[in-house]
Parts: sequence; C-alpha cells; structure tokens
Amino acid sequence: MKTEFALAFKQVLNDKNLPEEIIVEALKDAMVSAYRRSVNASSAQKVEADIDLESGEVTVFVEKEVVEDIQDNRTEVLIEEARKVNPDTALGDLEMVESTPEDFGRVAAQTARQVIQQRIRQAERLAQYEYYNDKIGEVVTGVIQAVHRHELTIGLNINAEGKMPRNQQITKEYYRVHDRIRALLLDVEETTREPRIILSRGHRDFLRRLLENEVPEIYQGLVEIRAIAREAGYRSKVAVSALKPGVDPVGACVGIRGVRIQAIVRELSDEKIDVIEWNPNTEEFIAKALSPARVLSVYLNKESDGMPTATVVVPEDQLSLAIGRNGQNARLAAKLSGWRIDIKGLFEAVSDTLFKIQDNPKYAQFQDLEAATIPRIEAVMAKKAEGRPITPEEYRELHNFNARVESGLIKERQEITKQQQARIQAAKAAVPADAYDLPIMTLGLPTKIENLLDEADFTNVGELAYRLLLVPNKINDISGIGPSSIKQIESALEVMIGYQPLSEEFDIVEEIVLEEDTTGEEETEDLVEKDEEAEETPDEAPAEDEGESEPEEPSAEDTVEEEAEVEDTPEEEEVEVDEPDEPEPSAEAELDEEEPETVDDHEELEKAVSDDEIKEEE
Repeated sequence: MKTEFALAFKQVLNDKNLPEEIIVEALKDAMVSAYRRSVNASSAQKVEADIDLESGEVTVFVEKEVVEDIQDNRTEVLIEEARKVNPDTALGDLEMVESTPEDFGRVAAQTARQVIQQRIRQAERLAQYEYYNDKIGEVVTGVIQAVHRHELTIGLNINAEGKMPRNQQITKEYYRVHDRIRALLLDVEETTREPRIILSRGHRDFLRRLLENEVPEIYQGLVEIRAIAREAGYRSKVAVSALKPGVDPVGACVGIRGVRIQAIVRELSDEKIDVIEWNPNTEEFIAKALSPARVLSVYLNKESDGMPTATVVVPEDQLSLAIGRNGQNARLAAKLSGWRIDIKGLFEAVSDTLFKIQDNPKYAQFQDLEAATIPRIEAVMAKKAEGRPITPEEYRELHNFNARVESGLIKERQEITKQQQARIQAAKAAVPADAYDLPIMTLGLPTKIENLLDEADFTNVGELAYRLLLVPNKINDISGIGPSSIKQIESALEVMIGYQPLSEEFDIVEEIVLEEDTTGEEETEDLVEKDEEAEETPDEAPAEDEGESEPEEPSAEDTVEEEAEVEDTPEEEEVEVDEPDEPEPSAEAELDEEEPETVDDHEELEKAVSDDEIKEEE
C-alpha cells in the first residue's frame, strides 16, 4: 500500500498540474477524514496526519487523555505510552500520540477518495480562477467543444472551459466543433462550481488587441488607438494618432499593400475596417469619420436641446454614402466622435436655413445681412424644385450662403458664451471667500424670509449673494419672496459683505443666462466648500472650439454624451480595404452612389466645391 500511495501521489501531481503543497494538504485532510470515519472519532477531537512522500507511509496522531486504566481506546492513553512521547506528562493531561490503525492504508484508500477528489477539484477551480482573472482583456486561444443555440463552449488551458454567449459572437461566422478559435477574455465570474469564463469576438477591445498584436508601432507606444466604433461582422472605424513625430499612424496600421490590416480583416471574417488619423479639430474629424463620403462642411452646436449636435452638409450624390446601409456609416461616426450627427444634403440644408431666417428669432439678423442674396437663393431652389439644371456657380453660391449663416450663428453663440463666462467670474469675484462661512441668520432677515431661503437650500451668505448676482430671478422665483423681500436681502447683504449689483457691462439677455448657466449650482457648491482651487476651476461654458480631451470609449448607443476629437487624414491615406463593398444606400436617402441625381455636370461641381475653395470662403 505504501507503493500505491507514492504512485498515486506522483500521478495526481502529473495529471492535475497543481502545486505539491496543495496535493499534500488535500491528502492529509483526507487521511484525517478517513481516520474519523474508520474509528468513529468525535469531530471535537484533534487529529493530525503525516505523510512520508518518499515511502508513502501515513502516520496518524490523535489527542488523548493520559490515564492509568483505559476505558475508551479512542480517547484515552496509558501514562506509560504517553511518557514515551513526553516524559513530563502527568495524569489528566492531553497528549498527541500516534494512533495509526492497522491496515490503515487500505481503509484510507477506500474511504478518503471522495475527500481527496473534492479538495483537488477545489484547488483546480481556484487555480483556474486566479489564472484567468489575471488575463482579463487579453486574447486567448481555445478549441470549440460544443455549439449550442445560445452559446459556444470552448476548451482552454489548465482544463478550463470558456463560454461565448450569442451576443458576443460575430453574426456572420459559422462555428464548428474542434475548430481552433481566438477570442477576448471578457470576464471571469466565480461560482460555486468551476469559474464561468466569458469570451467575446464581437467586443471592440478584441479589435484593439488584434491591432496591438499585428502592428508593432502600437505595441511599442509609437502609435496610439484613440477610439474604436464597431458593429461586429460588418464594419468598424478606428481612430489612431502618432505619439512620435515622423510616424504615419494610418500607414503603420494598414501596412505595405494593406498586409497588416488584411490579416485582421481575415480574422474577423472580412469585417470592413476604416482607419483614420486623430485630430484635435472636431469638425475635421467628423468629416473624415464619415468617409468614404465627401463632406462639404460641419457645424457644431453645443447648445442644442439634449446632446451636442454636429450638422454635416454633403453633396446630394454623397448623401446615401454618408448615411450608409441602414444608417451604419453615420452611426459608427457618431460613436467614434461622441457627437450626435445630423446629415443633410446641400439643398435640404439651404432650405432649412431659409425657413429659419423667416421663422426663428435667432436667425432674424440674417434677414438684413442676406437681403440681397436671399432672392437669388430662392430662385435657385425654385429651379431645383422644377427639375431644371443648376450650374456649378449656383451650387457654390448655395454652399457659401449656408456657410455664412451657420458660421455667423456660431460666432454669436461664442460671443454670448464669453459674456456669460465674464458674468460668472465677476459674480465670483464680488463675493468674499469668508462669506461662505456665515449662516443666513447672521443677515438679520425676517424669520419668514429665512425659512423660505432655507427651504430653497440656501445655507450661507456667500451662496445667496452669488446666486443673486448671477441670476436674480432664481431668488425671485421662490414662492413667497417678492420685490420687497429682494430689497431687504440686498440691503442686508450690502451691510454684511458690501454687496453691489454687477455693472451694466456684464448684462446678458436674461433668457440666455438662465438657459446657459446649467452648471451654476455645481459652481456654487464648489465655492461653498471654499477650496483653494475653487478660483482656478475652468469656466463653466467652454468656448466652441474647446474639447481637446481624448474621447472615452463610445457606448453601444448611437450617440455619446462626451465630446471626443479625432483626427482627419488626407484622402489618399484612407484605408481602401473595404472599397469594393461600400454600404448600400439607406431607405432614408435612396440616392445613387455612382451618379449625381440632380447634377448635370458632376465633375464641374466637384471642382467648384473642392476643399481648398471651401477653406478660402470660410
């Protein structure tokens, strides 16, 4: 039996690929359990086992009471036997003495098998969890063991199994048993049984890891992946930038004759991949993110209702290409840039601009500025409605008219934003820092007014003065506080902190202040905390061209709330991998991608609205 134990121990080490101490500990626990079961020992009695790894001999030590006459051999030992272990022992003491039963090896082999297996399984599960938990976010290779309706079962290293749910698979792929497959290790969940390992081939990070493995410049840190937008199996867009001068990020990712990007395309079952260069200019990036469509102009509107919106104007013959099949191209560009994208044809954009000039008060100023141009624009639009041919010069005039109006509106928004920032800074500077330490009651206002201010969450003098300077209507709108109460508050503030209303140079249209100062309460909270860095906080309403922060990884929705900037690349550097399979036109814009629908001389139009001329006009 000793030989059997030694052979079994070596076999377990080889089969399970586990550390020796884990197996030894499992064997000792199994021997203890086997002893208790064989002699029916109490669980409260201390029992230890020792295994000689050379010979496989098992020795059991049991804690027993020292007595002169044994009544129960399981719990008592004669004093003579105990003194062989400890010469100083006395009657009534407890001593650990050897109590290995006869033929214990055979009994242990029969009764301890289940305990040994259980402990080894636990050790295997723990080793699997720790091994794969450190590999989350990396690419692993496995063999498909089973194909189910809702998931794949994939065999991995150290006898582990991974699961790939259907929503993490590439839709166009066909999986067969025994095929080798690479996937992203997405997550590891610890369960009561073996760990649940979640794999993915549809996640955008899988494409990121493939690029890192295939492009040495990314691995070495010379090229950085800024953002990825992906619809697994169909199309992906990747924004990259160079971290070292002289490195072409797009060329590095594509490789000579596209060899690098083609390897990734094959791995992803011919998924189309567009690689563009990151640029801090948001307009340029959005234009290039819509490639292969040609864009005339991009106008950003951060003050629009809901999410920031980028209005993109494209030639009529490029509208379906910019939208893409079922809106896929526009959707991916929105994910990549972090902006809600509204794509319009040139005629639609001009028509909307004419309508806004007539009906929208924000555009009223352009009625006089464009008084001489509007009749000509309306005449061209009439020709379009009648289906008559339009000359390239008329196309250019339409584009220039729309660009002037939109650019003028953007400049007006920027000016209002600057005025608002100046008003906010003046309000902050007019309130002493120690005013935020003074409670409202120190103003000596009537109890009714104090209670109303307290209910409106005004807790200190500084906060009250700041809000009164910035947007007085916020105080006046509190139920129960009227003009007379405002005068009492202003008089008390004047006595307490020298309060004075802002000068006329900081006056802004009140509706704009109320609309724009959406973060005023957050600013007030910062001031209440009186941090030394409060004076250095950035302005709440950033300028229109601001936003050079790196985009967060876009969410699965079509639009992302955070602004990202991604770089534009020259058209000749654009990836041509997927050119043969351009997306089909969407139902929303059923225009021919090959021929312009309403342009008689397409070549002249392209020349008339070339990029260089557009930049000159702007």
